Amino acid sequence: MEKNLRQQRTNIIKIALFGPESTGKTTLAKQLADYYETDWVPEFARDYLEQKWEEKQQVCTEEDMMPIAYGQVALENEKLYHAQKYLFCDTNLMVTKAFSEMYYGVCNPLLNEAALQHEYDLFFLTDIDVPWEKDDIRDSPNKRETVFSGFKQALIDNKKPFITISGDKESRLAKAIAIIDNLTIAKKKGFSSADFVEIYNHGIPFENILKQLKIFKKGISKCNLISPATINNGILSLSDEDFKEKADFFDKNKENFKICKFIPASGAATRMFKFLIAFFNSYDIEKETINAYINRKTDNDLSIFIVGMDKFPFFEAVYEKLKEVYPDFDTLPRDYKNYYFIKFLLSSDYFDFANKPKAVLPFHKYKTHIANPIEEHLNECVHYVATNKTSNLHFTVSEAHQGLFEKAIAEVKEKVEAASGTQINISFSYQNKQTDSIAVDVKDNVFRSQKGSFIFRPGGHGALIENLNNIDADIIFIKNIDNVIQNNIDKITLYKKALGGILIEAQQKVFGYLNAIEKEQIKEQDVEEIVKFLMQKLNIEMTSNFNKFTFENKISKIKELLDRPIRVCGMVKNEGEAGGGPFWIRNDKGDISLQIVESSQVDLTNKKQKSILEDSTHFNPVDLVCGTKNYKGEKFDLPEFVDHNTGFIVEKSAEGKVVKNYELPGLWNGGMSNWLTIFVAVPLITFNPVKTVNDLLKPAHQPQ
Repeated sequence: MEKNLRQQRTNIIKIALFGPESTGKTTLAKQLADYYETDWVPEFARDYLEQKWEEKQQVCTEEDMMPIAYGQVALENEKLYHAQKYLFCDTNLMVTKAFSEMYYGVCNPLLNEAALQHEYDLFFLTDIDVPWEKDDIRDSPNKRETVFSGFKQALIDNKKPFITISGDKESRLAKAIAIIDNLTIAKKKGFSSADFVEIYNHGIPFENILKQLKIFKKGISKCNLISPATINNGILSLSDEDFKEKADFFDKNKENFKICKFIPASGAATRMFKFLIAFFNSYDIEKETINAYINRKTDNDLSIFIVGMDKFPFFEAVYEKLKEVYPDFDTLPRDYKNYYFIKFLLSSDYFDFANKPKAVLPFHKYKTHIANPIEEHLNECVHYVATNKTSNLHFTVSEAHQGLFEKAIAEVKEKVEAASGTQINISFSYQNKQTDSIAVDVKDNVFRSQKGSFIFRPGGHGALIENLNNIDADIIFIKNIDNVIQNNIDKITLYKKALGGILIEAQQKVFGYLNAIEKEQIKEQDVEEIVKFLMQKLNIEMTSNFNKFTFENKISKIKELLDRPIRVCGMVKNEGEAGGGPFWIRNDKGDISLQIVESSQVDLTNKKQKSILEDSTHFNPVDLVCGTKNYKGEKFDLPEFVDHNTGFIVEKSAEGKVVKNYELPGLWNGGMSNWLTIFVAVPLITFNPVKTVNDLLKPAHQPQ
């Protein structure tokens, strides 16, 4: 045998099976070789040690490590000549090195150096979740976890690209094939094995990365606005009496439905304190006064914050902490007081508000206590989402924040339940990491941090369509976490119930038509009535050649149009808030529909499109009621109704540089593009968001 540890160079993709004894390496190597119609490298040590036992009745010793290493390398190089595109190695020098170190406490320098230098496109670390199979050369059935941990650490310490393979042999094979196929594509696209593993470990399907990169290169088409949706032209206007009638209708029918309130509440409150963070990071109290800073930066937000400081619901708590830490606080100059107040508000050692979710921050000051948005949403929930003495509330949260949510809920839930006589069922879900986006630079090349790693960001609230899809409810109210009010809960309840009543009315009509179609009870004369309902009540533009269809094709088209989820969306008067609004748009198929459109979806270089945007009379406050089940009581698969051409490319910053990320079609934008849509004008009192901390100074958030 030639004593050579040099690995033959090749363009063949080599996969190393790596793991303790009796973990399925040989089985998987054979399976993969058969599947890809190529060769595999068996374990040289097995034949070598079996022969030694048969001839001398001796077990493996440290002196056997180098002969095994030489034999393994020779066998791998030999098999390489017969391989087709792939070579699967049942073992390799990393395994020999690991055994030598674990069993004998040393590793021959030549073996160690060669093991580290040998390259494989990927290591499959075989898990210990398969039964132990005894034979003459296996001796560690009771140390599997320890040995497995040692093998895993060896890959980590030596920076080898690896993915753990678990499960039975069928699932292992399926998983391995999917990984290898994607790795092959990644290599062709210029990604390294380490890149591929980083993406895989983040949980994003590699095909999603390719789609995102294609979108960056191609860009996203802008919406084609036809006109703003206005009162009686896409937006339903109701009188006070109408609202009461719709709310009463909801109350009379709600016991027939399972109702849930869905609250997107994932991120931290960083933007809420953005101007305070900027001040704290750039201000030097030794060099200028705060007033000079305000004038120099024209920072009106900071001025408003300081003037209204004692009106914030958290003022007393921060003030008391300041006096505790600085006993002479009250004697300090005013600038120092204000500076330290902001410092404590932001500091991770004290209140750390910018890094906490809005849901748990103090929003409202009552005579008896301070309330956060969670408490306000629980109060709302029992007012208009309760049926049969039960109310269901669902929060989408970040995994890191769930504990804060649970703690805040535990502090108020029992109190709200006792006061209302209603049991509140609360559930949580996370935004799926598979929907995250990889960052690119301004030239659309994948951005790498200074450490060489990728930067991933959440795919926007459009990713929550999956979370919404998993809610088992007949009617779902959607409202943002920061849109709460300190007063007028009765008025808020009235308008929410009214939207629910409109939904139930529309749904009953839609379901009636669909049931009649299924039972073949629709006659020629009924078609005109249904078309009128579609156009006047559901704002659907019929194709110009519809009247030329045969009766059967008309029925088929009507069923296609009706058999969709329904959303009723409250719209408030546009008072200059940043955000989306209701518009009539035409898609790339020529179909006209009502949609909620963000300004970023509009081509502002097109004067006509810009003019239509500026003529908008109403604003989207994210005040939705949704029907997500069909006329048979079955859940719609909501991702089927997403317009995937309406995502967003957004600019962010990373390590001081501009980067771009892709965000999925917004939950209430393209995420609901193909739903049945009804827009309803609702009063401004229903819209009280807290986008910046200064919004807490507005009347809706102050005691009365």
